[in-house]
Amino acid sequence: MKTIRASLLAIFTLLAFTMSAQMVQPVKVSTRLNTISDTRAQIQFSATIDDGWHMYSTEVVEYGPTPTTITISHIEGATLDGALRTASKPTKRYEEMFGADVYYFTGHATFTQDLTLTPGTPFSVTGYLEYGACNDNSCIPPSVSEFSLSGTAPQTDTPATTDAETPSADSTEGYTPPSLDADSIQAVMLADSMLHPATSASSEPSSSLAETEAVGTSSSLWHIFLLGVLGGLVALITPCVWPIIPMTVSFFLKRSADRRRGIRDAVIYGVSIVVIYLLLGLIVTAMFGASALNALSTNAVFNIFFFLLLVVFALSFFGLFELQLPASWSTHVNNKAELQNGLFGIFLMAFTLTLVSFSCTGPIIGFLLVEVSTMGNILGPAVGMTGFALALAVPFAVFAMFPGWLRQMPKSGGWMNTVKVVLGFIELFFSLKFLSVADLAYGWHLLDRDFFIAIWIILAVALGLYLVGVYHFPNEAKPKHISWLRWLLAIISFLFALWMVPGLWGEPLKAISAFTPPMSTQHWRLVNYEVKARANDYDEGLSIARREHKPVIIDFTGYGCVNCRKMEAAVWTDPDVARILQEDYVLIQLYVDDKTSLSDIVTVTDEGGKTHQLRTVGGKWSYLQSSKFGANAQPFYVIINPVTEELLAQPCGYDTDVNHYLDFLNQGLNNFNK
Repeated sequence: MKTIRASLLAIFTLLAFTMSAQMVQPVKVSTRLNTISDTRAQIQFSATIDDGWHMYSTEVVEYGPTPTTITISHIEGATLDGALRTASKPTKRYEEMFGADVYYFTGHATFTQDLTLTPGTPFSVTGYLEYGACNDNSCIPPSVSEFSLSGTAPQTDTPATTDAETPSADSTEGYTPPSLDADSIQAVMLADSMLHPATSASSEPSSSLAETEAVGTSSSLWHIFLLGVLGGLVALITPCVWPIIPMTVSFFLKRSADRRRGIRDAVIYGVSIVVIYLLLGLIVTAMFGASALNALSTNAVFNIFFFLLLVVFALSFFGLFELQLPASWSTHVNNKAELQNGLFGIFLMAFTLTLVSFSCTGPIIGFLLVEVSTMGNILGPAVGMTGFALALAVPFAVFAMFPGWLRQMPKSGGWMNTVKVVLGFIELFFSLKFLSVADLAYGWHLLDRDFFIAIWIILAVALGLYLVGVYHFPNEAKPKHISWLRWLLAIISFLFALWMVPGLWGEPLKAISAFTPPMSTQHWRLVNYEVKARANDYDEGLSIARREHKPVIIDFTGYGCVNCRKMEAAVWTDPDVARILQEDYVLIQLYVDDKTSLSDIVTVTDEGGKTHQLRTVGGKWSYLQSSKFGANAQPFYVIINPVTEELLAQPCGYDTDVNHYLDFLNQGLNNFNK
């Protein structure tokens, strides 16, 4: 998965912290319930936004601002009808702070959530609206507006009326830092980190960090589209699709005496393929929703499922079994297509193609959907499927327009099975990334970095040996001769395995650092210098720093964080960065997706009055990051004074420019020495 630079998600206003212990609340939200009919009602959120500020819409942008979302904690006598919607079109603008296009409202915003009611039945709905807001210089932490609405659905249709109105929990002026339940303070030492708002130790601006270049995220729609196109091109040369192209094009050209009509039908056939796969992407989006897709990248259960899914796909490509839909499906659709004329008949023929080619395209589609789903972009599956379908469909239209090119197509043969086997190995390579995320999150230590790299080396060697004909799979014959392309791919595979060998002893291997586990899990090590955290607990790290009279740098990271591994391999391996981190700072690494259970559940109350229960170590650190430092993206680096817990430099996020990171570290040291 391609990764590119992402900047700060949310930054506290340093001047506001210097002037006051409270933070402004630029958005005021009120909630009301509108009864539309005997079976329909609508929750309406009206937001008033201060001048100079903007509130973000419902669109999800990875590493971007906090979108507006609704969370239902209790619902009875009603069901949600669709997703949270905006009453007007938001403004779209590229924001340098996030390096991406964002969607927001100024002045006023209205959001609605439809409900389905049972006539004459009482109903109640409780939950909260969560949103983010920024001005040109900074952002507030994610804020919530709680609501509790109830009523009785009328027996007959009535005009829209207001049944209830509740003031927003965040409608009061100012900001009160979150506090812990008194009984939980003794269980987990989190109170000290929550009750002292971070302040700036210096009024000097952080020029180097404020000017950090920000570019689009890895989940940008453009990159997802290109990933889909690549998947479609690969699927095109599989034995389930490639032989069908000349058969289908010839069918359309022969079924009509009018060549122009034959071309038209072939084009419609291609468009139908695009529509079918686009619908598949939309179905995946509807099944998961924005918040769920955004959470998949670090969810251990989903990562284990994805690992097993990719392994199954790989084994099917190796020919151990075939993933096939019931034959009756394709037969039934094909019979319907023969009976139908016109556009619907062509659409059914395209649908038949998707069914009969599933054994080859299914694993590719599955892999593609897994990748784009974990990127956290709500439109990702639909855009990815569109790219996939275009690459798959365009050849049908092109060959229909230029039928003479059909004679120049490579003939079907054993080379297509080789393509499937190579794809199977690729799926095995990527499957280990998902298993690694789960392994790290639960602390199993089954797949530490050196063992992970060793498996990749074995897979690369196995792929090379297959390509040169040392062995073959049961469903294929041993090749009589090895083509130059197979030799080339085999050499590349062997060189890749050789290049990874130093990684067994601690070489960073920057090119694959996004996939490998963190360096801290490495057992065999020949390098003389490494960056190691002094503590993985906030309070423990502060105690060490106070004893040694050093500033603290906090690394909010995650086991499943791709950009975190990239930073560690690309920036922390620099000698100057490593020396400063190890000698001049006390480094605290806090893993926000650590699934280790807390000995006692910690109860906290956020600024909206909402009570949360923190059950895992990762949940505790995630809450600390969002409540104290106003951010929820990783990596996120914060430098503070261990005594006063004041900010010594403006926090920074993902940026592989070593000079920028050195400026960040030096500014923190200079302010600490002052």
